[in-house]
Amino acid sequence: MNNVSLDLLQLEGLKVSPGASVPAFVLLLLIYVFIMVSNLGLVLLICTEPSLHQPMYLLFCNMSINDAFGATVVIPRLLSGVFLPGSDRYISYVDCAVQAFCAHLHASATHTVLMIMAFDRYVAICNPLRYAAIMTNKMLVNLSVSAWTVSLLLVAVLVGLSVRLSRCRRIIFNPFCDNASLFKLSCESVLINNIYGLGYTVVLLGSSLGSVTLTYLRIAMVCLSSRNKGLNHRALQTCASHLALYIIMFVSGSIIIILHRFPSLSDHRKLASIMFHVVPPAMNAVIYGLQIKTVREKISILFTKKNHRPQG
Repeated sequence: MNNVSLDLLQLEGLKVSPGASVPAFVLLLLIYVFIMVSNLGLVLLICTEPSLHQPMYLLFCNMSINDAFGATVVIPRLLSGVFLPGSDRYISYVDCAVQAFCAHLHASATHTVLMIMAFDRYVAICNPLRYAAIMTNKMLVNLSVSAWTVSLLLVAVLVGLSVRLSRCRRIIFNPFCDNASLFKLSCESVLINNIYGLGYTVVLLGSSLGSVTLTYLRIAMVCLSSRNKGLNHRALQTCASHLALYIIMFVSGSIIIILHRFPSLSDHRKLASIMFHVVPPAMNAVIYGLQIKTVREKISILFTKKNHRPQG
């Protein structure tokens, strides 16, 4: 079998029974629409509302853009193959590599963006008098660019090591393309891929978990040593949403890593990998959006208008 025939890969896609195809399609489509409307709507609101032009809210935009990006990488491809039999779901090798790159970029950026958001909360609560001097527009740009650049470089090497390999297989046993799907197409030694992949995971998860843990321990110490109830309330309000988001993301990502160690649970791992690109993006905008007073006010006005709509 030559490489020309291997340029068109067979993608497993979303495994659903014919009877469940329509409900699965409708549910996934509704979730995707909700993710896009909520996240892009939040970005639009923050950009157009002068009162929200503050570092914390502008950093929210990084997360919302990343969530919309991550959902778009995976969900449309899943939707396009729901009604096709597994043998007719094809993807070109180039498209597969691009999807794998984007999927890992989304996952990596989730960690790095949450790290800079934790730093913002640390400065705001532990050093409030210098917050404005530290979190300047230049600092915001530098933090955002750094978060995306680090993710971009780490993932470029990760996927690049897989793309360099020759291929002897053409079936992707996964709902969508990821790095593991790419190097499993090869019959060559993937020792380097496994070593770098392990290092990549340890560095990313270790730095993410370590920085967030240390940040919140420091914030907790400041709150415990302070008798200012206003400070403690503000710290709890602003940090609870960030911590909830991090836990959702970390748990969903860890489940995928753990299930990789149990081949008999491959179907559960595949479902978990889809959930990682669906659940956090759907929850993030809700968690952050309801924290913003302006968003709550606009939602309240919307429902008030509906409830007081004159009857015909």
